[in-house]
Amino acid sequence: MASAKPTDGAITLAELREFASFPAATQRYIRRSLDVAMHRRDPMSTWSRDLVEEASIRAQSRIYGRLDEVKAMVPDDSGLDQVEPFMAPLVVITAFDLSQNRLNSFSAYRFLYERLIGAGSRPWLPGAFCAAASLPHLHPDLRRELLQSISEAAATAAGWSSREPTFYPEWVEKVDTSKAAN
Repeated sequence: MASAKPTDGAITLAELREFASFPAATQRYIRRSLDVAMHRRDPMSTWSRDLVEEASIRAQSRIYGRLDEVKAMVPDDSGLDQVEPFMAPLVVITAFDLSQNRLNSFSAYRFLYERLIGAGSRPWLPGAFCAAASLPHLHPDLRRELLQSISEAAATAAGWSSREPTFYPEWVEKVDTSKAAN
């Protein structure tokens, strides 16, 4: 059992590094999305900087209201009878997030959705991402950027890890360094 701890630490460190590799706006959106989905603190007061962002957070809260339903329907195999009730709402939620223009790659999307839905969603994320990224509500340049961001390896993976994510980024208050220096 003791040998599992360094592996867990290494995995968490890899997740931290991946999160750090995303642009600041993507990091902010992921933290905001997790706050909205997990009902952590007050997302409106934490993340809203203006009326547009306030409206976006309200819409996100409505859209994310289906996440519990989606989590409960993650297919355990590729049986087509389980796909439609799961994929339809997943594509709609994904389409909303992609339309916010903050998740600029499949890796950022996957990072967020592994945390929103869980490890069992991994096999379904490339399909949901490609479906949502292909929808006409996105500007053609954004569609191109998103679709080009998914690697062949991610799109054609033969298997997926069932390990749940360990790092869930959160809001961190800024430290006043002028007071800390004294």
